[in-house]
Amino acid sequence: MLVAAAVCPCPPLLVPEVAAGAAPELDAARAACTDAIGVLAAARPDRLVVVGPAGPGPVGSGPYPQGARGSFRAFGVDLDVRLGRVPDRADPDSSADAEGAERELPPSLAVAAWLLARTRWSAAPVEGLGVGESCAAERCIRLGEDIAARTDRVALLVMGDASACRTLKAPGYLDERAAGFDAEVGRALGAADVAALKALDVRLAHELKAAGRAPWQVLAGAADGAALSGELLYEDAPYGVGYLVAAWS
Repeated sequence: MLVAAAVCPCPPLLVPEVAAGAAPELDAARAACTDAIGVLAAARPDRLVVVGPAGPGPVGSGPYPQGARGSFRAFGVDLDVRLGRVPDRADPDSSADAEGAERELPPSLAVAAWLLARTRWSAAPVEGLGVGESCAAERCIRLGEDIAARTDRVALLVMGDASACRTLKAPGYLDERAAGFDAEVGRALGAADVAALKALDVRLAHELKAAGRAPWQVLAGAADGAALSGELLYEDAPYGVGYLVAAWS
């Protein structure tokens, strides 16, 4: 059963070493992510599952066991991360397959791994799941249902950006529909509105380059029936991309 969730954006620019001189511009977003992860720890989950976008296709990647490695070398920074602590050989979680542990995390999960390391996460074992950005809504919802059914107390760290079309200089250029889309997602995340997240327009999200759509719908599947309340902790669009941080408990 889902007991808590944190929703965070996943730009590599959240990592100060990647952002370099622009790092202070996302200080408020980093602080909000820290607060959201604190809500996860306070819920005392048995397991934390990190979900994030993993490329443009429908399939995704993973699962990634605790200790799976990630890197920011593709962004010009010699920085490696691990998803949670590396399990001891005697740890039950070390039974995860070695191939999965050495498979490199997609960027969204690498950012999540950095956030967890920054907050010194130790509340529960961790695993990761990459979701294809064009994964059908029904499949995303089923994935969430399966995650929630696996243990009595599971928490989710859900990574994903909103639209990338908020300004003329945004990665997707300006689209007049983007602000309204982001506002509705922000409202749904702040209200823990599962039905609204399930009903997100897949095509519109794709056109607006909203990479978080599939992970948000995994969250919706996991949270169905959990009766969680939500709070929107951060909402902004630096660089023309919508970044949202929310906590559910």
